Amino acid sequence: MRIKKYLALLVSMMLLGGVLAGCSSAAGTEEKEVKKDPNKKAILVVSFGTSYADTRKVTIEATEQKIDKAFSDYEMRRAFTAGMIIKKLKERDGIEVDDPTQALEKLKSEGFSEVVVQPLHVMNGAEYDDLAVVVDQYKDDFDKIKMGTPLLTSIQDYKDLVEGLKTQIGELKDNEAVVFMGHGTHHYANATYSCLDYMLEDMGVNAYVGTVEGYPTLDNVINKLKKNNIEKVTLMPLMLVAGDHANNDMAGDEEDSWKSILKKEGFVVESYLHGLGENEKVQDMYVNHAKEAMKKETTEE
Repeated sequence: MRIKKYLALLVSMMLLGGVLAGCSSAAGTEEKEVKKDPNKKAILVVSFGTSYADTRKVTIEATEQKIDKAFSDYEMRRAFTAGMIIKKLKERDGIEVDDPTQALEKLKSEGFSEVVVQPLHVMNGAEYDDLAVVVDQYKDDFDKIKMGTPLLTSIQDYKDLVEGLKTQIGELKDNEAVVFMGHGTHHYANATYSCLDYMLEDMGVNAYVGTVEGYPTLDNVINKLKKNNIEKVTLMPLMLVAGDHANNDMAGDEEDSWKSILKKEGFVVESYLHGLGENEKVQDMYVNHAKEAMKKETTEE
Protein backbone atom coordinates (compact mmCIF):
# COMPACT_ATOMS: atom_id res chain seq x y z
CA MET A 1 0.00 0.00 0.00
CA ARG A 2 2.81 2.40 0.91
CA ILE A 3 4.58 1.57 -2.36
CA LYS A 4 1.45 2.47 -4.40
CA LYS A 5 1.09 5.79 -2.58
CA TYR A 6 4.78 6.51 -3.12
CA LEU A 7 4.55 5.75 -6.85
CA ALA A 8 1.43 7.90 -7.22
CA LEU A 9 3.16 10.79 -5.46
CA LEU A 10 6.23 10.38 -7.65
CA VAL A 11 4.17 10.41 -10.86
CA SER A 12 2.31 13.53 -9.72
CA MET A 13 5.55 15.34 -9.00
CA MET A 14 6.93 14.37 -12.38
CA LEU A 15 3.81 15.62 -14.17
CA LEU A 16 3.85 18.87 -12.20
CA GLY A 17 7.53 19.36 -13.02
CA GLY A 18 6.81 18.82 -16.71
CA VAL A 19 4.02 21.39 -16.71
CA LEU A 20 6.19 23.96 -14.92
CA ALA A 21 9.06 23.29 -17.30
CA GLY A 22 6.74 23.73 -20.28
CA CYS A 23 5.43 27.00 -18.93
CA SER A 24 8.95 28.20 -18.32
CA SER A 25 10.00 27.20 -21.83
CA ALA A 26 7.00 28.92 -23.42
CA ALA A 27 7.68 32.06 -21.44
CA GLY A 28 11.30 31.99 -22.49
CA THR A 29 10.48 31.73 -26.21
CA GLU A 30 7.60 34.19 -26.14
CA GLU A 31 8.19 36.91 -28.70
CA LYS A 32 8.75 40.31 -27.20
CA GLU A 33 6.24 42.81 -28.52
CA VAL A 34 7.84 45.81 -30.18
CA LYS A 35 6.21 49.16 -29.55
CA LYS A 36 5.30 50.86 -32.82
CA ASP A 37 6.38 54.45 -33.37
CA PRO A 38 3.64 56.46 -35.18
CA ASN A 39 6.33 58.65 -36.74
CA LYS A 40 8.20 55.74 -38.35
CA LYS A 41 6.97 55.21 -41.91
CA ALA A 42 8.67 53.26 -44.67
CA ILE A 43 8.26 52.69 -48.37
CA LEU A 44 9.57 49.29 -49.46
CA VAL A 45 10.53 49.21 -53.14
CA VAL A 46 10.44 45.64 -54.46
CA SER A 47 11.89 44.46 -57.77
CA PHE A 48 13.01 41.19 -59.30
CA GLY A 49 16.56 42.47 -59.07
CA THR A 50 19.60 42.18 -61.32
CA SER A 51 23.24 41.15 -61.00
CA TYR A 52 24.28 43.66 -63.69
CA ALA A 53 25.70 46.56 -61.70
CA ASP A 54 25.62 49.15 -64.49
CA THR A 55 21.96 48.69 -65.38
CA ARG A 56 20.99 48.34 -61.69
CA LYS A 57 22.37 51.81 -61.03
CA VAL A 58 20.46 53.55 -63.82
CA THR A 59 17.20 51.58 -63.49
CA ILE A 60 16.40 50.13 -60.06
CA GLU A 61 18.51 52.56 -58.04
CA ALA A 62 17.41 55.55 -60.13
CA THR A 63 13.74 54.64 -59.60
CA GLU A 64 14.33 54.07 -55.88
CA GLN A 65 15.97 57.48 -55.59
CA LYS A 66 13.04 59.15 -57.34
CA ILE A 67 10.60 57.44 -54.99
CA ASP A 68 12.76 58.34 -51.99
CA LYS A 69 12.80 61.99 -53.05
CA ALA A 70 9.03 62.06 -53.60
CA PHE A 71 8.27 60.76 -50.10
CA SER A 72 10.53 62.61 -47.69
CA ASP A 73 8.47 61.50 -44.66
CA TYR A 74 9.10 57.84 -45.49
CA GLU A 75 12.29 55.83 -45.11
CA MET A 76 13.05 54.02 -48.35
CA ARG A 77 14.01 50.32 -48.18
CA ARG A 78 14.83 47.80 -50.92
CA ALA A 79 13.93 44.17 -51.51
CA PHE A 80 14.50 41.74 -54.41
CA THR A 81 12.25 38.78 -55.18
CA ALA A 82 14.84 36.71 -57.09
CA GLY A 83 16.62 34.42 -54.65
CA MET A 84 19.30 33.52 -57.21
CA ILE A 85 20.22 37.16 -57.71
CA ILE A 86 20.29 37.84 -53.95
CA LYS A 87 22.62 34.85 -53.51
CA LYS A 88 24.86 35.85 -56.43
CA LEU A 89 25.25 39.44 -55.23
CA LYS A 90 26.21 38.29 -51.75
CA GLU A 91 28.73 35.67 -52.90
CA ARG A 92 30.24 37.62 -55.80
CA ASP A 93 30.07 41.24 -54.66
CA GLY A 94 29.46 41.09 -50.92
CA ILE A 95 26.21 42.99 -51.41
CA GLU A 96 23.35 41.93 -49.13
CA VAL A 97 19.79 42.52 -50.29
CA ASP A 98 16.70 41.39 -48.39
CA ASP A 99 13.84 39.44 -49.86
CA PRO A 100 10.36 40.89 -49.11
CA THR A 101 9.84 38.76 -46.00
CA GLN A 102 13.21 39.72 -44.51
CA ALA A 103 12.60 43.39 -45.28
CA LEU A 104 9.16 43.39 -43.62
CA GLU A 105 10.50 41.50 -40.60
CA LYS A 106 13.15 44.19 -40.12
CA LEU A 107 10.58 46.97 -40.39
CA LYS A 108 8.39 45.17 -37.88
CA SER A 109 11.25 44.66 -35.41
CA GLU A 110 12.30 48.29 -35.75
CA GLY A 111 8.87 49.56 -34.72
CA PHE A 112 7.61 51.03 -38.00
CA SER A 113 3.90 51.81 -37.88
CA GLU A 114 3.21 52.40 -41.58
CA VAL A 115 4.58 50.63 -44.65
CA VAL A 116 3.87 51.19 -48.34
CA VAL A 117 5.10 48.39 -50.59
CA GLN A 118 5.70 49.56 -54.16
CA PRO A 119 6.62 46.83 -56.65
CA LEU A 120 8.63 47.65 -59.76
CA HIS A 121 7.03 44.80 -61.68
CA VAL A 122 5.75 45.47 -65.19
CA MET A 123 2.50 43.53 -64.81
CA ASN A 124 0.15 41.93 -62.29
CA GLY A 125 1.66 38.50 -62.85
CA ALA A 126 2.90 35.59 -60.74
CA GLU A 127 5.63 37.61 -58.99
CA TYR A 128 3.15 40.29 -58.01
CA ASP A 129 0.70 37.66 -56.73
CA ASP A 130 3.44 36.05 -54.63
CA LEU A 131 4.41 39.43 -53.19
CA ALA A 132 0.78 40.21 -52.35
CA VAL A 133 0.58 36.97 -50.33
CA VAL A 134 3.68 37.94 -48.34
CA VAL A 135 2.38 41.46 -47.67
CA ASP A 136 -0.98 40.12 -46.53
CA GLN A 137 0.78 38.06 -43.84
CA TYR A 138 1.91 41.30 -42.19
CA LYS A 139 -1.43 43.13 -42.21
CA ASP A 140 -1.72 42.81 -38.40
CA ASP A 141 1.89 43.77 -37.68
CA PHE A 142 1.63 47.41 -38.74
CA ASP A 143 -0.96 50.11 -38.16
CA LYS A 144 -1.05 50.61 -41.91
CA ILE A 145 0.36 48.52 -44.75
CA LYS A 146 -0.55 49.18 -48.35
CA MET A 147 0.65 47.88 -51.70
CA GLY A 148 1.01 49.88 -54.89
CA THR A 149 0.26 48.47 -58.33
CA PRO A 150 2.69 47.35 -61.08
CA LEU A 151 3.52 49.49 -64.10
CA LEU A 152 0.70 48.26 -66.33
CA THR A 153 -2.50 47.95 -64.32
CA SER A 154 -5.11 50.45 -65.56
CA ILE A 155 -5.94 51.47 -69.13
CA GLN A 156 -4.46 54.88 -68.34
CA ASP A 157 -1.20 53.11 -67.43
CA TYR A 158 -0.95 51.73 -70.97
CA LYS A 159 -1.51 55.19 -72.44
CA ASP A 160 1.03 56.73 -70.08
CA LEU A 161 3.61 54.07 -70.91
CA VAL A 162 3.17 54.57 -74.67
CA GLU A 163 3.72 58.30 -74.18
CA GLY A 164 6.84 57.47 -72.19
CA LEU A 165 8.10 55.05 -74.84
CA LYS A 166 7.71 57.72 -77.51
CA THR A 167 10.49 59.68 -75.80
CA GLN A 168 12.98 56.87 -76.41
CA ILE A 169 11.66 55.78 -79.80
CA GLY A 170 11.91 59.14 -81.55
CA GLU A 171 10.85 59.69 -85.16
CA LEU A 172 10.51 56.66 -87.40
CA LYS A 173 10.34 56.42 -91.18
CA ASP A 174 7.58 54.40 -92.82
CA ASN A 175 9.94 51.46 -93.35
CA GLU A 176 11.27 51.54 -89.75
CA ALA A 177 9.84 50.01 -86.60
CA VAL A 178 10.68 49.22 -82.99
CA VAL A 179 10.32 45.71 -81.60
CA PHE A 180 9.96 45.42 -77.84
CA MET A 181 11.09 42.24 -76.13
CA GLY A 182 8.94 41.24 -73.15
CA HIS A 183 9.66 38.29 -70.92
CA GLY A 184 6.35 36.46 -71.27
CA THR A 185 4.66 34.35 -68.62
CA HIS A 186 2.45 31.30 -68.03
CA HIS A 187 0.24 33.60 -65.93
CA TYR A 188 -2.97 34.99 -67.44
CA ALA A 189 -1.39 38.44 -67.12
CA ASN A 190 0.51 37.53 -70.31
CA ALA A 191 -2.41 39.33 -72.04
CA THR A 192 -0.64 42.54 -70.95
CA TYR A 193 1.72 42.22 -73.93
CA SER A 194 -1.05 41.95 -76.51
CA CYS A 195 -2.88 44.88 -74.91
CA LEU A 196 0.24 47.06 -75.09
CA ASP A 197 0.86 45.98 -78.69
CA TYR A 198 -2.67 47.07 -79.58
CA MET A 199 -2.30 50.36 -77.68
CA LEU A 200 0.91 51.18 -79.56
CA GLU A 201 -0.90 50.67 -82.86
CA ASP A 202 -3.96 52.60 -81.68
CA MET A 203 -1.79 55.57 -80.64
CA GLY A 204 0.03 55.63 -83.97
CA VAL A 205 3.39 54.26 -82.88
CA ASN A 206 5.16 51.98 -85.35
CA ALA A 207 6.21 49.45 -82.72
CA TYR A 208 5.47 45.81 -81.95
CA VAL A 209 5.62 43.67 -78.82
CA GLY A 210 6.99 40.13 -78.68
CA THR A 211 7.94 37.83 -75.81
CA VAL A 212 10.64 35.32 -74.99
CA GLU A 213 8.39 32.86 -73.16
CA GLY A 214 4.83 33.82 -74.05
CA TYR A 215 2.62 35.38 -76.73
CA PRO A 216 3.10 37.19 -79.09
CA THR A 217 6.20 35.33 -80.23
CA LEU A 218 9.01 36.69 -82.40
CA ASP A 219 7.50 34.79 -85.35
CA ASN A 220 4.23 36.68 -84.84
CA VAL A 221 6.16 39.93 -84.88
CA ILE A 222 8.17 39.01 -87.99
CA ASN A 223 4.95 38.28 -89.89
CA LYS A 224 3.67 41.78 -89.05
CA LEU A 225 6.97 43.41 -89.99
CA LYS A 226 6.93 41.79 -93.43
CA LYS A 227 3.25 42.54 -93.95
CA ASN A 228 3.91 46.23 -93.25
CA ASN A 229 7.06 46.38 -95.44
CA ILE A 230 9.41 47.16 -92.55
CA GLU A 231 13.09 47.09 -93.51
CA LYS A 232 14.84 48.43 -90.40
CA VAL A 233 14.19 47.30 -86.81
CA THR A 234 15.36 48.70 -83.48
CA LEU A 235 15.18 46.20 -80.63
CA MET A 236 14.26 47.50 -77.18
CA PRO A 237 13.75 45.59 -73.90
CA LEU A 238 10.26 45.79 -72.36
CA MET A 239 11.80 45.06 -68.98
CA LEU A 240 12.77 47.18 -66.00
CA VAL A 241 16.48 46.43 -66.48
CA ALA A 242 18.62 45.64 -69.50
CA GLY A 243 19.96 42.42 -68.02
CA ASP A 244 20.58 38.91 -69.28
CA HIS A 245 17.56 38.71 -71.61
CA ALA A 246 18.35 42.07 -73.22
CA ASN A 247 22.07 41.48 -73.61
CA ASN A 248 21.89 37.86 -74.75
CA ASP A 249 18.43 36.75 -75.91
CA MET A 250 17.68 40.07 -77.59
CA ALA A 251 20.95 41.66 -78.70
CA GLY A 252 23.45 38.79 -78.45
CA ASP A 253 25.55 37.47 -81.32
CA GLU A 254 24.37 33.87 -80.91
CA GLU A 255 22.37 32.52 -83.84
CA ASP A 256 19.21 32.14 -81.75
CA SER A 257 19.16 35.76 -80.51
CA TRP A 258 16.43 38.06 -81.80
CA LYS A 259 19.05 40.24 -83.48
CA SER A 260 20.54 37.30 -85.38
CA ILE A 261 17.15 35.87 -86.37
CA LEU A 262 15.90 39.23 -87.67
CA LYS A 263 19.11 39.75 -89.64
CA LYS A 264 18.66 36.34 -91.27
CA GLU A 265 15.15 37.41 -92.22
CA GLY A 266 16.67 40.35 -94.12
CA PHE A 267 16.10 43.21 -91.67
CA VAL A 268 18.64 45.85 -90.74
CA VAL A 269 18.84 45.60 -86.93
CA GLU A 270 19.95 47.98 -84.21
CA SER A 271 19.76 47.40 -80.44
CA TYR A 272 18.78 49.79 -77.68
CA LEU A 273 20.18 48.39 -74.45
CA HIS A 274 18.35 50.49 -71.88
CA GLY A 275 15.76 49.11 -69.45
CA LEU A 276 12.40 50.76 -68.80
CA GLY A 277 13.72 51.88 -65.43
CA GLU A 278 15.96 54.43 -67.18
CA ASN A 279 12.92 56.16 -68.67
CA GLU A 280 11.96 59.10 -66.44
CA LYS A 281 8.31 58.81 -67.49
CA VAL A 282 8.31 55.21 -66.24
CA GLN A 283 9.94 56.27 -62.96
CA ASP A 284 7.20 58.88 -62.56
CA MET A 285 4.55 56.21 -63.11
CA TYR A 286 5.89 54.17 -60.19
CA VAL A 287 5.92 57.27 -57.99
CA ASN A 288 2.29 57.96 -58.91
CA HIS A 289 1.29 54.37 -58.15
CA ALA A 290 2.78 54.70 -54.67
CA LYS A 291 0.87 57.96 -54.19
CA GLU A 292 -2.35 56.24 -55.25
CA ALA A 293 -1.75 53.49 -52.67
CA MET A 294 -1.35 56.10 -49.94
CA LYS A 295 -4.57 57.89 -50.97
CA LYS A 296 -6.45 54.63 -50.88
CA GLU A 297 -5.31 54.03 -47.31
CA THR A 298 -6.47 57.51 -46.31
CA THR A 299 -9.94 57.10 -47.78
CA GLU A 300 -10.47 53.76 -46.02
CA GLU A 301 -10.02 55.18 -42.52
